[in-house]
Amino acid sequence: MEEQRRYTAFAGTEQIASGRLEDMAFAVKAHLAQDPHAAILIFDDATGGAIDLDLRGSDAEALERLKQHPAYGISRKPGRPKLGVVSREVTLLPRHWDWLTAQPGGASVALRKLVDEARAAKGDRDLTRQAREVAYRFASAMAGNEPGYEEAMRALFAGNETRFQEMIGNWPAHIRSHVALLAKNGFSAMIPDDVPTEGD
Repeated sequence: MEEQRRYTAFAGTEQIASGRLEDMAFAVKAHLAQDPHAAILIFDDATGGAIDLDLRGSDAEALERLKQHPAYGISRKPGRPKLGVVSREVTLLPRHWDWLTAQPGGASVALRKLVDEARAAKGDRDLTRQAREVAYRFASAMAGNEPGYEEAMRALFAGNETRFQEMIGNWPAHIRSHVALLAKNGFSAMIPDDVPTEGD
């Protein structure tokens, strides 16, 4: 069974909660009860992006709103999602269609096999690239003004873990540890240095 999706909340530079969406949300709500003016940012650890939650009112009211959030369904489903068929348009040249329709099972089966084979062949590289992009999104939001940020991001996308760790060494402790956690799979495969720029 796959692990459930995790989320992490920060109040300023301090990590205050991390875990399943529901557990993390109520930890944030408790923190806000103690410090109503705290500046809270909540991150999806699978994407590195921030999400917004409406935690006003009673726990029951907040939970009802939480159940309507797109992230709630993702976080509540353990294991693999149900298999389903999604119909979308694919534009190919006639020779491509000729080859596909001649394959056992027809064009759809052949296309699915080709995609699965490509995913298997590129699995490590895709995992590495994804980890780098996730760490980059989080760092951009939380550490963009920290010393060594740009050099740290260059090291991340170049696969230079030693330099990356050196450059984040003076960042606030909780931000440093979380970006390192998100980036841990970003140094396992060498892929082209491709540092995102503003607007990407």
